Amino acid sequence: MKIEDVKNVTVLGAGAMGRQIAMNTAMNGRKEGYKVTVADSFPQAVESAKAWAADYLAGRVKKGRLTQEEADQVAANLTFSGDVEKSAENADFIIEAVIEDLKVKRELFEKVSKVCKPDTILATNSSNLVSSKLADVTVNPERLMNLHYFNPALVMQLVEVVRGPHTSAEAVEVAKAFAEKTGKCPIIINKEIAGFVANRINAAVTREACLLLEKGIASVEDIDTACEKGLGYPMGPFRLMDMTGLDVNYYVRRDRYAESGDENDKPSPLVIEKVKKGELGRKTGKGWYTYPDAKK
Repeated sequence: MKIEDVKNVTVLGAGAMGRQIAMNTAMNGRKEGYKVTVADSFPQAVESAKAWAADYLAGRVKKGRLTQEEADQVAANLTFSGDVEKSAENADFIIEAVIEDLKVKRELFEKVSKVCKPDTILATNSSNLVSSKLADVTVNPERLMNLHYFNPALVMQLVEVVRGPHTSAEAVEVAKAFAEKTGKCPIIINKEIAGFVANRINAAVTREACLLLEKGIASVEDIDTACEKGLGYPMGPFRLMDMTGLDVNYYVRRDRYAESGDENDKPSPLVIEKVKKGELGRKTGKGWYTYPDAKK
């Protein structure tokens, strides 16, 4: 498989990340003529993604970011399906963006790798589960890797291309070129490691921020201000946790600690306390900050 051979792209999972990855591919891959299919076995998810795509394109036209002709072209190249296996059959590049559940992902890759073409690139968007955990159930695992987009995928430029011990050099090059052709800035990660590069650096910052708060060194607001005004971060660590969800931080740290045994990987006691109270951030109306207008 060469990048020139990539024409049909299938995104598995019609949730927030899947629909955004698909839209980004259809929008930025217009010159390449990419045909993009969003596939999900849940009919409601498919219909929701379809409605979201129509609203998103209409909004881009209204804001002058796209012409009506360009929006129509994107819409024509973007289809939605409830048949996961059929959507995979003719795909040249498949990106999985379903829930972070290893059993679900293993079942999906086992099924999809049997019906797609032998050289179809298979990528998981997972930021926590490395592709080697899927390799033994995947037919031709040399075409398998992590292709990690950041949320929101339509805005964030970075994509991490993670080479597993089973991944071929050719597959990595195709994935890197694909990311570039769809408007992203890819980096190559040569060895699998939990959290990859960006999230590990962010985890270290978040861990230190929580320690400073635990010790009473500075307040939530002042630590965030230090990062935003002093270090140039677009968002401080506590604001970022509120946006992504304190429960997400807790589960990732819990699982990483279970795997590594490193005390530094343990969830912060302050995060554990917040999670127990149901104060998970924006989605619950309260986390480190209060969000009175949030939908509960």
